Amino acid sequence: MIARRYPSAGPLPGSADVTRRMSATRRRDTTPELALRSAVHLLGLRFAVDARPVETYRRRADLVFRGARVAVFMDGCFWHGCPKHCSWPKANAEWWRAKIERNKRRDHETAERLRDEGWVVVRFWEHEPVARCAARVAAVVKRRLIARPAPRSRSARE
Repeated sequence: MIARRYPSAGPLPGSADVTRRMSATRRRDTTPELALRSAVHLLGLRFAVDARPVETYRRRADLVFRGARVAVFMDGCFWHGCPKHCSWPKANAEWWRAKIERNKRRDHETAERLRDEGWVVVRFWEHEPVARCAARVAAVVKRRLIARPAPRSRSARE
């Protein structure tokens, strides 16, 4: 069995090989995420990448539109338990199921907390068409920016 670096990190993987593969898996800049960023950028929107929407909250979103308060997540089908494409490994099945279910609970908790803070959370699966995802992001961001009250001019305050 593998030694645990962080006692509360959840169940342990079954082998050093699994640990090595998981460590090599990208946390950011995945192919679907890069495609979404490129498509959204081509629509004229600017955003923060792999950033905390709320500074005091340790969760990060793939795209963050601070002015509009929109957080976008591109979820991998395997790691986040896509109902269409998630395959459950047979080796060390109990560990993998616990890991993926924990990821799903964390995703839900993150969305709830951000919504409580006044953010709109937009989630996509990696298999969704990029152009459709980008169009949805643009629509949500623009709607939020329009709905936001405009700052009062300096002369109106005096």
